[in-house]
Amino acid sequence: MPIRIPDTLPARKILESENVFVMSESRALSQDIRPLNILILNLMPIKTVTETQLLRVLSNTPLQVNVELLKVKSHVSRNTSEEHLTTFYKNFDDVRSHKYDGMIITGAPVEQLAYEEVDYWNELVEIMDWSKQNVTNTLHICWGAQAGLYHHYGIQKHATEIKQFGLFKHIVLDKNEPLMRGFDDVFIAPHSRHTTIRRADIEACKDLHLLAVSDEVGPHIIISADQKQIFVIGHAEYDRDTLSNEYKRDVSLGLPINKPAHYFPNDDADMLPQVIWRAHAHLLYSNWLNYYVYQTTPYIL
Repeated sequence: MPIRIPDTLPARKILESENVFVMSESRALSQDIRPLNILILNLMPIKTVTETQLLRVLSNTPLQVNVELLKVKSHVSRNTSEEHLTTFYKNFDDVRSHKYDGMIITGAPVEQLAYEEVDYWNELVEIMDWSKQNVTNTLHICWGAQAGLYHHYGIQKHATEIKQFGLFKHIVLDKNEPLMRGFDDVFIAPHSRHTTIRRADIEACKDLHLLAVSDEVGPHIIISADQKQIFVIGHAEYDRDTLSNEYKRDVSLGLPINKPAHYFPNDDADMLPQVIWRAHAHLLYSNWLNYYVYQTTPYIL
């Protein structure tokens, strides 16, 4: 899929080196089609890494996608330069009068805080409420999924005894749902979090439908009854070395951390992990774009 992003966005060179078709603005304007307009609310600390990860998994359909990046203004980023944020990101005031075909709300490393203690919680609530009327479909990731489930449906998160950290098997519960079309019966996805959502709470809510679950780490993919909200608890978009880098960072800082489960070959942190989740990551995002954005969004937003 041709992705329309600024020519100077750092992710562009990385994606082009992977043979991902990144379209220039001039070429995009010469095509007589309407692209899908996707807004990414990036809450992750190192935003350049998350940009690349998400743009990569959005790149596997024939649809043309125009991506805009959004940040919260009620939080000062310490891990991404102000120059990068000023150049490539918008604030909510810049987009609140617009409508979008799809939106992604990323995770954030704040799951051990109560939602109301997160410094940008009120702004995030405003954005989530706005999305219900101004976005055809919203995809929430990890903490973003937990936050969405809490705000929209009152589903509580719960602290886990140990960090849910590694690669885990998941079972597809509803093979007829288009989001799961093409999935194997069992598939792998990365997780990195200290909190979880209980399966019983999801199944007790008539407005939610559980699509995939793990025996080890619980609910993974959930969809709303109106199919306008999708919640993915986990990080299908992660790179090969994301969990490794997180583990080695915490070790170097002297923080208590177990090795990511089912991740390093022979459980040896010096060995290169195998990527065994990327095919389903691409399938998840392709299905989302096709069935819940492209086939449902109006031509004139």
